[in-house]
Amino acid sequence: MEDSLSALGKPFPLAGVRILDFSWFLASAGATRFLAALGADVLKVEWKTHPDSGRGSLVPEGGRAARAGATEPLAALRDPSVGGQFNNKNPGKRGLSLNVADPRGLAIAKALLAKCDVVAEGFSPGVLERWGLGYAEQQKIRPDIIYVKQSGMGTFGTYGRFRAVGPIAAALSGMSEMSGLPSPAPPAGWGYSYLDWFGAYSMALSVLAALYHREQTGEGQWIDASQTEAGIMLTQVPVLDWSANGRAWERTGNRAPYQALAPQGIYRCAGDDRWLAITCATEGQWQALATAAGHGEWLADPRFATVADRLAHHDDLDVLISSWTAGCEPYELMLKLQAAGIPAGVCQTAGDRCDNDPQLSHLGWLTELAGTRIGRWPLAEVPVRMSRTPPYLGGLPDRAAPLYGEDNAAILTGLLGMSAEEVAELTEQGVL
Repeated sequence: MEDSLSALGKPFPLAGVRILDFSWFLASAGATRFLAALGADVLKVEWKTHPDSGRGSLVPEGGRAARAGATEPLAALRDPSVGGQFNNKNPGKRGLSLNVADPRGLAIAKALLAKCDVVAEGFSPGVLERWGLGYAEQQKIRPDIIYVKQSGMGTFGTYGRFRAVGPIAAALSGMSEMSGLPSPAPPAGWGYSYLDWFGAYSMALSVLAALYHREQTGEGQWIDASQTEAGIMLTQVPVLDWSANGRAWERTGNRAPYQALAPQGIYRCAGDDRWLAITCATEGQWQALATAAGHGEWLADPRFATVADRLAHHDDLDVLISSWTAGCEPYELMLKLQAAGIPAGVCQTAGDRCDNDPQLSHLGWLTELAGTRIGRWPLAEVPVRMSRTPPYLGGLPDRAAPLYGEDNAAILTGLLGMSAEEVAELTEQGVL
């Protein structure tokens, strides 16, 4: 792996770092995906079941049989074992199937741990301890190991050891209550599990900090990452408002909660479920909007004379703007308003982001990687660029997510010095 990275001619930020990766859901697997894209050698450990893991089992997201099935790319993508979710959160990793319930499998895990810098997992608290791979045991094997654990509520405290997923963490963090139309409409939540990715990025950031700390001090550490705490980081302004002013958060829909901006909203455009975001932050932008709309009479309307007036009559103003935008093609209107100095942006669909937006295409936010079964397929690139390192996913050895146990032989012969015969025997006996 390291030879392949150095052959690219530029060093990756995490070249030489190795991670023993027991993650599975997005909040943990997404973190190691990011670290793999930065050049870490991530050993993705999977197994079909473990008697002591509950929902947090080492599951190859479809099972051994599913990974051996379809050969056509589109059929393979419908197979959850290599489908969009699995492929999106595991590119660049190496796949190891390992039954840690078998003492021989546990011994292999410990031998690999000795050669790794980081152990990452996303099970319910206590699972690795029951396996015999808790932090105390890890330290015996490698004293400077960095152990990072992602869970919904964290390991300790009143809610410690609770099982959760992103939407539950979002509710407990206060994020869900903040999202939606004004009361009496109920909270809307954030749709897709936002805290899974935000938790993943926070977890990855903590590993980078721990690696830096170890480089400075020689010390490893245990990182207890919590999706709920990651969500609380996004709610600090309402918390400050309550603690300082005793003022409770009120949902404002698409309008700014703390700034005097009017008009501001999401307005329907021509087409099926097409929308455009428009914000006027200055009097000049408001005047430019009325001019672009061809409705100079809006400027003479006393209801809209000042920003305070427009805020007081925002609903009336939204009706007028919507009646105009409803007949406009969203991209044409966006460019027209932007040219007039008015902040405007199309509410883009997945199809827009993949096929229509020229700026996103220029940024190369999708990159194609080769999967063993699915062929070449686009994946979202890492959303940063560095001047002295290669492009990340696209710069790695051309590798999408691994198949189940795809790299068993390469990992065990290369890192542990096993023979091909030993690997074959362990496979036959159900250890691999």
